[in-house]
Amino acid sequence: MPAVSPDRSSTDESALSEQTPPNDRPHPDSAETHVHTPGRTAPAPAPQRDPQTLVAAGELLRALAAPVRIAIVLQLRSDACCVHELVEALGVTQPLISQHMRVLKSAGVVQGERHGREVVYRLADEHLAHIVVDAVLHSEETTQPADGGLRVASEQDGTRGTETV
Repeated sequence: MPAVSPDRSSTDESALSEQTPPNDRPHPDSAETHVHTPGRTAPAPAPQRDPQTLVAAGELLRALAAPVRIAIVLQLRSDACCVHELVEALGVTQPLISQHMRVLKSAGVVQGERHGREVVYRLADEHLAHIVVDAVLHSEETTQPADGGLRVASEQDGTRGTETV
């Protein structure tokens, strides 16, 4: 066991390094130091992901993290649109839509196809719409409507929606 100095609660590093090789030291949160509540077993560890994959997922989530970009993705779920159609549908300015479209395009969320002077945008992948829809539905589930009822998610006719109970 590592030596602990009586005047401080931290481990004496020199004693620890002499007794235990660096790779053999237990992590403070490891199973060796943690005891679960009786009757509860530790969950199976999640599969390890490549760090580059996790970075890419974080960048994707950051690209989706603005309310206007969420609204754009929801709008593009129904059909491809050009910028002026998004301006009309969302009620925001053209420069703001263009700025957000650049972020979404660079993150690989949307793809643009030029038609004359216009660029028509569509979602690059339907999975992206599911991420946004699920986040919106979760937010709706956890907020209460003005009438005080509880909003819950429901599936009707194969489509997802919410209803107030």
